[in-house]
Amino acid sequence: MKVVITGATGNVGTALLHRLADEPDVQVHGMSRRPPADAPPYQGLEWTPVDIGRPGSEELLDIAFQKADAVVHLAWLIQPSHDERELYRTNVAGSSRVFDAAARAGVPHLVHMSSVGAYSPARKDHRVDESWPVDGVSSSFYSRHKAAVEHMLNQYETSMLISRPRPGLILQSDAGSEVHDYFLGSLVPKALFRHRIPILPVPNDLVLQFVHSDDVADALARILQQRLHGPVNLVAEPVVTPRVLAGLLGGKHVPVPPWLLRLLANVTWRLRLQPTPPGWVDLALKAPLLDASRARTELDWRPVFGAQEALHALVQGVGGGKHVPASPVL
Repeated sequence: MKVVITGATGNVGTALLHRLADEPDVQVHGMSRRPPADAPPYQGLEWTPVDIGRPGSEELLDIAFQKADAVVHLAWLIQPSHDERELYRTNVAGSSRVFDAAARAGVPHLVHMSSVGAYSPARKDHRVDESWPVDGVSSSFYSRHKAAVEHMLNQYETSMLISRPRPGLILQSDAGSEVHDYFLGSLVPKALFRHRIPILPVPNDLVLQFVHSDDVADALARILQQRLHGPVNLVAEPVVTPRVLAGLLGGKHVPVPPWLLRLLANVTWRLRLQPTPPGWVDLALKAPLLDASRARTELDWRPVFGAQEALHALVQGVGGGKHVPASPVL
């Protein structure tokens, strides 16, 4: 089976490369904006450097997708957060190019990495399944883009089987530097994560779900093997509350009102002290909690890492300055 992976040098992409290396009947063709070093997990793979956000990338996509049994679309940008047009060119227009090329090549199976961020807001006192609306959180560019691509996918449903994994926050130790740089920047030094963080000032409603990259990769491999159609939520247990989060960081949770956290995020972002716009705060507070029953029952998927283990791995990765090996920034 030939599987083409866009964004194959990223957090999930590298985990998937490791996972598919255990499948002797799978031939992987990787794609990223820049070619990676000839080292694991990239060593020995066919590779196409391509920027899907640029006009003219269609020709390279057409060539790479020939005779592919499946395309796994992971390529996505969350920086530079001050240039939404650039992000849109890759996330939405680039995704459209990938989907069009897959349809032209007659690819029978498309796996698009969606997100909890595609879902419409919901209260944190219950969980939602895959039938919950995917209209996003309007103040978050990430959420708007994920929702737009979900709706775009509908027009391809008649030409190929489409899978839509929707994970919670995806973490691993090797993504520590990447996640830190994308969301915290120089405002919060990496060295701080090597020690106890005494106070975590966040709202009580900042309740989150995490999942380890390796477990997401395993779910993707199962989706490819079983050709699961439609959306599927992917989260590990348990739900992480602010109190639990503070405990994992070695400190105490101090509740603050949502408007204050949003204001601080907005001011520091506009001053370019850190790279996270306030829409991410809105998304964290408004995104629903997910029910992953479908993944358990239809994929027989059981996360190896609990949510707290995944978060602990990330904290260690940030403190240790770990990064995805030999990976250019996507």
